[in-house]
Order: sequence, then C-alpha cells, then structure tokens
Amino acid sequence: MQKTGPEIKITNTDCLSVVMPVYNEEDTVTEIVRRVLEQPAVRELIIVDDCSSDGTRSVLEKLAAADRRIRLFHHPVNQGKGAALRTGFREALADVIVVQDADLEYDPVEYGKLLAPILNGRADVVFGSRFLGSEAHRVLYYWHSVANYYLTLLSNMVTNLNLTDMETGFKAFRREVIQKIDIKENRFGFEPEITAKIARFSPKLRIYEVSISYYGRTYEEGKKIGWRDGVRAFLAIFKYGIFR
Repeated sequence: MQKTGPEIKITNTDCLSVVMPVYNEEDTVTEIVRRVLEQPAVRELIIVDDCSSDGTRSVLEKLAAADRRIRLFHHPVNQGKGAALRTGFREALADVIVVQDADLEYDPVEYGKLLAPILNGRADVVFGSRFLGSEAHRVLYYWHSVANYYLTLLSNMVTNLNLTDMETGFKAFRREVIQKIDIKENRFGFEPEITAKIARFSPKLRIYEVSISYYGRTYEEGKKIGWRDGVRAFLAIFKYGIFR
C-alpha cells in the first residue's frame, strides 16, 4: 500500500480497538495484522475468525501467541461479517472502535483520518469514503461502483443523510455509541443496517466522512461480496430505514 496523502499523527496512544472479522484470509491476514499493530493508537486488535476452512485459524493462533494486544475469538460455524463484528464490538475496551477488513483493501496507516474528528470532539461516527476527495483507489469493476452509488443513494433517501459511501468497510465509532446498537444482520447487510440505526439519532449523533484510499481486489484474489449481498443490502435499507 502506498501512501498518497499526508499522514495524520495521533498522539493519543492506546485509544483504539480494532475489530477485524476474518474468513478464509490465510494469504493476507499476517500482513494486515502486522500493519494494524504498527499503528501507535492501537490498544487491542480483536480478531473474530468466522469458522475459516483454510489455514487461517492456525495462522491467527500463532499471531495471537506472539502479541498480547491480539484478542482472538472463533465462531464454531460460519455466520457472516455482521455476526463477527457483533462479537468484536461487544468485547472492545478502548474509547474508539475501527472496523478493519483482513484483505488489505483498507490501509491501517489511515486510522488517523478516521480518528481525528472523534478525538477532536467533533464526531461520534466517521465513515471512510472511497469516493470523496482524491485519494488513490484501484480501478476495478464498473457494475460494483454503480451498485455502490445506487445503494448509497437509496440509503440517503430513507435516512436523510448525505453520505457518499454508505457501503464502505472502513468505519470508526465511539465505543459507547456502537455498543448500544443492537445489530441484527449477520452478513453484508450490516452496512445499511448500522447506517440506518445511526441516522435515527442524527443530528444528536455527529456523523462525519473522510476521504480514504482503496486497494480493491479481484475475485481471483479472494473478493467475497457478490450480487446476492447487493440484494440483501437493498432489502436492509428499507427494513431498517423505513420498516423499523
């Protein structure tokens, strides 16, 4: 990952819990864990292995044994990203929680961008937008970008927010905010669900967006989200945004 903008320095050490859902990421998880633990704000890295069927679990156990900041949890059956995040959020201890995927698409060096509005007392929730500003992003699937655009548009229509990237996997929350939200979605419907539930408390909850880089991967490289997840996200927008 190449840094394309100025790094934002965070002087508040140990203020961050990173929650990482993992499923069959044997090839990338060692590198992403290394990059997460290099960030000075990280108090703990909570990894939830969602019943991986490759060698991921063995890799994670070795990593956890080597660094006390890693807290490792295992799901006995595969439940999905939302379920893994629910487990991780419940266990988090630091003041701020960041969601970090295990596939190298989002760069931990940019935690400062997500944290700054919260640590400055301006925000309660921060979305890292792949479409806001001029940060680097890998050019990949046209129809994915179309789906992201329309899902964000529909979400904004029912939540009355003006987000540019509702589906982003790079989000930060004050701990007391996210731990009070009852998350129902087990899979990729988590993104529209959490957006709708946060929006219910806006403007009391202060929501910000910041520009981030995005290093997307192909299906051959292990990308998992597909058209069925898009359909579920569409249904979740209305389920949690209108039919509460």
